[in-house]
Amino acid sequence: MPQHPAIATGHGAVVTGAASGIGLAAAVRFARLGLHVALADQPGPTLDDAVSAVQSAAVEAGYLEAIVFGQACDVSEVDQVQTLADRAFEAFDHIGVVMNNAGINAGGGSFEKLDRWRALMATNLWGVIHGGQVFAPRLLEQASPAAIINTGSKQGITNPPGDAAYNVTKAGVKSYTESLAHELRNAKGATVSAHLLVPGFTYTGMSKPRHPSQPAEAWSAEQVIDRLIERMAASDFYILCPDNAVDEETDRRRITWAAGDLTDNRPALSRWHPDHTEAFAEFVNRNRT
Repeated sequence: MPQHPAIATGHGAVVTGAASGIGLAAAVRFARLGLHVALADQPGPTLDDAVSAVQSAAVEAGYLEAIVFGQACDVSEVDQVQTLADRAFEAFDHIGVVMNNAGINAGGGSFEKLDRWRALMATNLWGVIHGGQVFAPRLLEQASPAAIINTGSKQGITNPPGDAAYNVTKAGVKSYTESLAHELRNAKGATVSAHLLVPGFTYTGMSKPRHPSQPAEAWSAEQVIDRLIERMAASDFYILCPDNAVDEETDRRRITWAAGDLTDNRPALSRWHPDHTEAFAEFVNRNRT
């Protein structure tokens, strides 16, 4: 299967939040495709085990000389992201992929849990901004194909009630990544692309407190990475993932309805407003075949 030119044997991949979930699935896939991999996350046995799993994946795929290492990194601290970049650029001849994936959840409502708001902003949003600020200029200096992947969320687009802090951070990731993509494609040579990964309901470590085993409605992290690799090959910027409960057409209609709150001057979050419940349901289900 054709790949995005950044995903090439011998290139390096840097993945934050790589000790579990989507980050680990991405690191394993990159190793199986012949990339060297740097896994960044909080230090400890979970990261150590992830490094071992990625090393095994590389060997099983026949890449016996693959470079795989773990790097303790708190992405909320720009100095630690800089240290990660320095080590990766020293270890790898060419970095093809930087995946800013580290994230936490369980924030809070609009007027509560200020400490959680600060923690989520520091990791989910500032972590992505730090990744872009530190890596993008050096990727451009390579003057050959590379890609920056930022992990967003549908919650940053449709803004469902329940965790305003998380929604705000992921809305920020969307906005930042859109601006990053514009600037990269207008840079000299346009050798670096940016992509916004938007998972659906995915079974990861964040899900396990609520779901001890994978729900039937959820995709696995590996399915999300399948989608990522496929749509990057097609040069997509928005990589919107369905799941086993919500199909692509429903996602598109929900996103369109959310945008219509502004253009049609409806109440904020009208999808959940009792005066608009029936209209929203009719809009989502209209002309289904």
